Amino acid sequence: MSSLLAKRNETRKTRTLRVRRKVRGSAEKPRLSVHKSNRNIFAQLIDDDNRVTLVSYCTLSEDFQDDKMSKKSKEAAKIVGAKIGKSALEKGIKCAVFDRGRFKFHGILAELAQAARDEGLQF
Repeated sequence: MSSLLAKRNETRKTRTLRVRRKVRGSAEKPRLSVHKSNRNIFAQLIDDDNRVTLVSYCTLSEDFQDDKMSKKSKEAAKIVGAKIGKSALEKGIKCAVFDRGRFKFHGILAELAQAARDEGLQF
């Protein structure tokens, strides 16, 4: 059983690194890294040159107070994407590189990306 879990984790790491090898963020064009756990959605803009997180927002943030919806839903992803887009524009960031990690670009990730695009962030 443990070898099965070890193989699954190794496959996930390989998939993540395959995507990250092609995606690199800088101060002018940071990397929009998105992660989704079983219950929450996390997004952050990262400057890989200086190894600094510029903007971050997730469903665990204090100003995300909507108890009626699930914290891992398309509606929650729209809110997170809109907040990231607004925060990026306030910091003067107009372009970003989208890093989907080990997740496929559909469903929740596509909604988050579209909400960020609607706020004015370009990828």
